[in-house]
Amino acid sequence: MLTVLQLLMGIALVFSFLGYMLLVRKFLSLRWEFIPVFVFSTIACLVFFSGLAGRLHAGSVAIMILGLVAFVVILVFWLHQRPSFRITFSISKLSFLLGSFIFLLVLFQNQLTHYDNFSHWAIVLKQMLSTDAFPTPDADLIDFKNYPLGISSFIYYVCRFAGQAQSIMLLAQGLLIFSCFYAMFGIVSEKRRYLLYAVLGMGLSTLSFFNITIRINNLLVDFLLPIYVLAIFAVVHQYRNDILRACAIVLPLAGLLTVTKSTGVIFAAVGLIYLVYTWLTHWKKPGWKQALAVAGTLVGAFLPSYGWSMRMATVFQGVENKFEVSSSGLDTNRTLEQMVEIFSLFLKSSTDLTTRPVMGIVIFQILAIAASVFAAVVLKKKWKLWKALIALDVVLLLYYAGILGLYLFSMPLDEAMWLAGFERYASSIVVLFVGGLVLCATVDIERSFHHKIGEVPDFRAFKNVRTKGFYQKGVMACTAVAVTLLLSEYNGMVSIARDYDNSLPYKVHAVTGDRWYDGGQEDESKYLFYASDKDLQVTNFYMQYIGRYFLFAPNVDGIVLFYEDNMDNLLSGYDYLVVVETDKDAKRLLKKHYGVDMQAGIYQITRSGDEIVLTLL
Repeated sequence: MLTVLQLLMGIALVFSFLGYMLLVRKFLSLRWEFIPVFVFSTIACLVFFSGLAGRLHAGSVAIMILGLVAFVVILVFWLHQRPSFRITFSISKLSFLLGSFIFLLVLFQNQLTHYDNFSHWAIVLKQMLSTDAFPTPDADLIDFKNYPLGISSFIYYVCRFAGQAQSIMLLAQGLLIFSCFYAMFGIVSEKRRYLLYAVLGMGLSTLSFFNITIRINNLLVDFLLPIYVLAIFAVVHQYRNDILRACAIVLPLAGLLTVTKSTGVIFAAVGLIYLVYTWLTHWKKPGWKQALAVAGTLVGAFLPSYGWSMRMATVFQGVENKFEVSSSGLDTNRTLEQMVEIFSLFLKSSTDLTTRPVMGIVIFQILAIAASVFAAVVLKKKWKLWKALIALDVVLLLYYAGILGLYLFSMPLDEAMWLAGFERYASSIVVLFVGGLVLCATVDIERSFHHKIGEVPDFRAFKNVRTKGFYQKGVMACTAVAVTLLLSEYNGMVSIARDYDNSLPYKVHAVTGDRWYDGGQEDESKYLFYASDKDLQVTNFYMQYIGRYFLFAPNVDGIVLFYEDNMDNLLSGYDYLVVVETDKDAKRLLKKHYGVDMQAGIYQITRSGDEIVLTLL
């Protein structure tokens, strides 16, 4: 339950965001579609740098207050002018805002369930909120300390003022996701052409199908990587003739991308290459300002990544981390047979037509080629879709080559042998591939109208009555497809939320609660969890990670059955036995040896002479 103070702080946070957005609108004159993602990304970068400087909390408070001051100043200035108050929304904007609100409301009702939330993303965030600082080498709860904290910094900022509940964490990341999608709609110039929004909405809604392995109801960042690049594409295209403004917006977006994940640098590079390409192809006359702006953006975008690298090289010097190559640059300790096996499995997985990523690549390859041919032969239009297809294919191939190198030379062998995380990695690049084609197709369609909006009266905006009929039918068809796809995603998220009571995180939370300690002091007690091994939940360490998160304790082990001859010896090594699920055999053994009726709960383990005593807390 939200307290009154949290509610007030949450309202203040909203007005602080609004203050920054109004400030950006007034002084940079940006399109509204680009303002939310620009503001959120800038705040995330500033909070991130505050964390690097060891001033995470102070920096966040300062950013919050400055936003409120900006809101008050702009409000006073606006009232002083005594303008008439009016709010206008186009059908397209109203549809997007309504849809976003519905999905954010569903996110607010969800809880964390994905494995990686508890193994890294959520536990890191809990550590940051508990200590008001970035994790240090002493943070035993954090296994993978080299994962960048760009997105975590923004979620920390929101949770610091709005509350620490899991739903607030999901809502904070949802703000970033939907601000990116809102930015993509900024690629449309003729705002009164609803067909463009319908086509774009239909195309972008298909991303939910290819994103099924990394749904938005978790804190994984794999989906943010491609949609941030797509937002950069939209920004650069819209301001292709105003490269200074484009650079100003792209800088925080690309900067945040570089510290979203270790592979974020690759995605940022794709967006920045498009920025440079657009600058060179729209360079009308020599000017040092544009060249300086582009160069400054390229350098500035990698400052967060450089700062993170410096932190890893100093604060975490000598600490081994996941996915780090050896000092010689590559891990060459693998046999030829192992590398061949990895390569074979990779090739098979990359070409399996039954998987969603491969389906997406093949289907949209065919659609893009067919659309390009149709435009050239039937419409007699020179679309640029085929150029985008070639460029995105090159990105696709380079990315897959990079993933293969990751498995062959960097990822731990036990994970590389079964291509751990492959579907998520593939889904990220397929989202970028599909989204890029959809954005380009939308622009091509916009250029293909016989008349431009404003050139003639609205009733003459079509070549003839027949084309107007095609237009209206196209709007209805695209809208219907988009709504259908989004309803499928909505129902999936609602189903997950409703089924949470049957999930393992719910069962563990019901026993342990969600423990937060002042100053981030870790619970050093030793816990032994007992449950069935359904879906390998104990064998793959899923239950143990959940226990570590909720208990805020690094010393958590799991067991699925007791060996009667070794029970005393086993339990004597722990301070507490946490029973999440019971079974007949375990009940019998605990009743026989310790006189307790086994039920879900926490049992304190003490020794009385030579005997082990279990006490239900």
